[in-house]
Amino acid sequence: MAAPIASAHDRPDIIAKAAWRILPILMVCYFAAFLDRVNIGFAALTMNQDLGFSASAFGFGAGIFFLGYVLCELPSNLMLVRFGARIWIARILITWGLLSAATAFVWNPASFYVVRVLLGAAEAGFFPGMIFYMTLWFPREYRARMFATFNIAVPLSSVIGAPVSGLIIEHMNGLQGLAGWQWMFIIEAMPAVIMGVVVALALPDRPETATFLTADERGWLSNRMAAERATQEQKEKFSIGRALTDGRVLLMCAIAVGLVMGTTGIAIWMPQFIRAFGLSTVQTGFVAAIPSAFMALAMILVGRHADRTGERVWHAAGPFLASAVGFLIAALASDPLIGLVGLTIGAAGIGGASPNIWIFPTTLLTGAAAAAGIALINSVGSTGGFFGPSIIGWVRDATGGFAGALFVLAGAMAATAIAILILGRSMREMMQQRPAAQGAKA
Repeated sequence: MAAPIASAHDRPDIIAKAAWRILPILMVCYFAAFLDRVNIGFAALTMNQDLGFSASAFGFGAGIFFLGYVLCELPSNLMLVRFGARIWIARILITWGLLSAATAFVWNPASFYVVRVLLGAAEAGFFPGMIFYMTLWFPREYRARMFATFNIAVPLSSVIGAPVSGLIIEHMNGLQGLAGWQWMFIIEAMPAVIMGVVVALALPDRPETATFLTADERGWLSNRMAAERATQEQKEKFSIGRALTDGRVLLMCAIAVGLVMGTTGIAIWMPQFIRAFGLSTVQTGFVAAIPSAFMALAMILVGRHADRTGERVWHAAGPFLASAVGFLIAALASDPLIGLVGLTIGAAGIGGASPNIWIFPTTLLTGAAAAAGIALINSVGSTGGFFGPSIIGWVRDATGGFAGALFVLAGAMAATAIAILILGRSMREMMQQRPAAQGAKA
């Protein structure tokens, strides 16, 4: 885990202690979340044929997850504030784990759609809840690297999950009368349920209740976060109602649509992009891990550099522009190797941008307004999780190939970069931040 920034007023030892205690739990939880969200892409390699799904039916089912997710996102995040992170996050993990396992027993498009909607409703509130939770523990100048560390779980779910999913599908097919894709859903649902129990027993709600800190450490961290909130609210304080209607928050919603459209689109369809190279299921699993590995590397490098320099806007917009170029390369490539390079650049660009995206709402909003605003941003942004997979499926059926879908993704990433530049201009004063002390370790 990256060492925190040193400054004259901070206690990096306390920040590091909190990070080592909290982030591993959050990362494993998010790993389980994204594994259960995207393993549908690997199931499709054999499930679609077994159940007679077209590309459009599969894409719609993969995307309709976000209908339940969007509808339940805001109330779920407000419940987290009411009941505390420990209880509510544990509830989310256990219910979505059980529903993810239930996907193994769908038998037609209608049952597939129902389970996916319920799974989205169960998982609603998890990601924005995690972002809000981290704002209770980590000062602003530490957040990009903390968000980056947390977000590594997304590409890791593919780096580890892709080959494991391929092996399960290939080698457990027919065991006890179940198809390989059915075993994959059952086995990969277990981490979510297990982590639900771990969270209930081990995750503190806030610094004031953290038994792993001494009384002096709890006091320092609580005061540090309270002082930051007070300073932020002197510039601009939001009510929940205002947070849900402010133009900048609505622009953040549009940016989140682009982020989720790219992240979910490539995560769910990447196995089929790569399978089109003529590889086996197991080979597809291992090759699909390559773009995800570079996605993780980009998260860390860009997040660390953003914290070191204090610059946020170009650290979010620049990677999205690179992602757009990568998808264009993949769309135009006739050689599979060049196509893989393009997909890797596309994935890495999205990874590099993602930690800094969430700096914007946590800079603008505090308290309950932050919980509501972040939930709204992620909720609206999650519609990109419907449009991304669905559009790719529709374009794939209409054209017989993936080039058109990759052009759409490239355009979406470029538009997202432009929106970030507009937002950065409107928040220029608030985004000004002192850089890390010269010579501080990263």
